[in-house]
Amino acid sequence: MGQLGQGTYPSRGSSVTTTADTLNPRLQEIAEDFTALPDSERLQLLLEFAQDLPPLPARYAEHPDLLEPVPECQSPLFLAVETDDDGTVHLFFDAPQEAPTTRGFAGILHAGLDGLDAGQILATPGEFSAQLGLQDLVSPLRLRGMAAMLARIKRQVRDQQR
Repeated sequence: MGQLGQGTYPSRGSSVTTTADTLNPRLQEIAEDFTALPDSERLQLLLEFAQDLPPLPARYAEHPDLLEPVPECQSPLFLAVETDDDGTVHLFFDAPQEAPTTRGFAGILHAGLDGLDAGQILATPGEFSAQLGLQDLVSPLRLRGMAAMLARIKRQVRDQQR
């Protein structure tokens, strides 16, 4: 992450545990980083997550029809979820550079969830975005967009477990 983020956000394959009432340690650390900052710096941290969102791999960039749209987002956002044979979940997002808030939310979800197992992702509270302290800084519509991203991720994970 950039200079403002205090956390390290472990990379894929890190082992974490969570219950239905708590965030996994990576998301918890991200939430703590946001709430430790004054409002103006929270927006800057959100922009850093936007900048850190990885590009799509070629298999999705060349076939955008494989991505699921998230129409609740105010800006175009598309996502895909893959689950490895060992249960590790990988997340892929596509959002325009001109949509930093949407990209930032996708970046938070990527940093906090990519590489976890399905159970850990499914245990993520749907309203966790409230723990970021952004309610007074971005519109409720944008926050609902982030919740919609998470809901679609969780639905795709459940679908892939069948």
